[in-house]
Amino acid sequence: MVLGFYLLNHRYRWLWLLLGSYYFYAAAEPVLLILLLASTLVDYYCGLQMAKAATQKIKKLFLAASILINVGILVVFKYLFFFTHSLLGVLEFFGIAIATNDVSQAYHINQILLPVGISFYTFQTMSYSIEVYRGNIQAEKHLGKFALYVAFFPQLVAGPIERASRLLPQLKKKIAIDTQQIEKGLIMMAWGFFLKLVVADRLGIYVDQAFSDPTSPHGIALFLGSLFFSFQIYYDFSAYTAIAIGAAKVLGFDLMHNFNRPFFSTSSMEFWKRWHISLMYWMRDYLYRPLVINLKLTRLQAVLLVFFVIGLWHGANWTFVLWSMLNAVLLIVEVASLKTRTRLFKKYKIPKKVSNVAGAIIILGYLMVSLIFFRSPSISQALVYIEHMLTLKSLHINILGNYLELFLCFVFIGLVQTVHYYKGNHKIYELVLNKSVSIKGLAYIGYLLLIILFAVHRQNTFIYFQF
Repeated sequence: MVLGFYLLNHRYRWLWLLLGSYYFYAAAEPVLLILLLASTLVDYYCGLQMAKAATQKIKKLFLAASILINVGILVVFKYLFFFTHSLLGVLEFFGIAIATNDVSQAYHINQILLPVGISFYTFQTMSYSIEVYRGNIQAEKHLGKFALYVAFFPQLVAGPIERASRLLPQLKKKIAIDTQQIEKGLIMMAWGFFLKLVVADRLGIYVDQAFSDPTSPHGIALFLGSLFFSFQIYYDFSAYTAIAIGAAKVLGFDLMHNFNRPFFSTSSMEFWKRWHISLMYWMRDYLYRPLVINLKLTRLQAVLLVFFVIGLWHGANWTFVLWSMLNAVLLIVEVASLKTRTRLFKKYKIPKKVSNVAGAIIILGYLMVSLIFFRSPSISQALVYIEHMLTLKSLHINILGNYLELFLCFVFIGLVQTVHYYKGNHKIYELVLNKSVSIKGLAYIGYLLLIILFAVHRQNTFIYFQF
């Protein structure tokens, strides 16, 4: 892709990238490319119609069409079985029993494929339609370049969820070869591969073992399993983001950063400003603010509704919703108690550093417990896990039977957190970029040795591919 991109004339690069992006998406399941094309065509057409609409009513009509069709695609291909199963549960509560298997066999609901990245690209196209409606951007007239905005392969399947105002202008500009940008991009990609192959997948071995037996008498092992999953999902997702940003940078494009050292947050509000930034900005601009400003909901009601949607966005299971709502509760309590806590800290002269460290520990601990619901297949199994995690019948932690692997888990967590503390998630390339040739050479050789010696070959997909 890189070779073809830089060899081609500027006028044809968009077509090269578009064809490559469609091939990239269709490689797994070609038929699902139809959905991507449908979403693209719908929003392209609605954008043009809104741009030339004579009245506000017509603009609203095409905006509604864009949102309803995109949400409809999500509902059918991601949530239909979930909603059907939930409805059957409600009917059963009222004494109307219908077997789930009978419904699945009759309507083939359980055979509907879940398109990779559907939550990401539908949100990206919806943001375009909303921005055109608001008059913040002009409707894109070039169908091919709009299609590339939707399907740009580095961030297509797991984000970041880009805004048209940021990405579309970049897709149109003439890009010259910039060796420093290419080097930055390759370093970012290398860091992402390290995060995924060496760290996240290694943590995943312990996590899988812990969550496979939630009734284990080894409470500390279950505690470690939950702690390691918190870091696993962070490193797994930020690994993909680093690879996506790096790949785009090699081609001369800048994608938005999706993480800003979230595990150094000292409050829940700070954490959600640093975690999955593109999604949280999307929710703020296109859901939270309209709920408060247009529908006149209270901030409390809007927060609860937004976090409900965030939970459902992550997956068609009530476990995701409960995980998200637990975090909403913490955020609400934190905001409501801010004045009281500030007054108490002043009264008892608690140093800022102490309160910050305590806050970081509380946030990580709360996140760790709430993520048990995220990782578990059911709410009941998550509750069993928490119950046995809090029952300290045994001090045994080495459930893998390999102390070296357990030791490496802690070493790599410490290494990554140290790097993130000093360089953040988005300036990793500063570690080697301006160093001498000999230092760079040693760093690159060291990296290759790390991958060769410590990479975990499990062929794990990225966790967020399922969303």
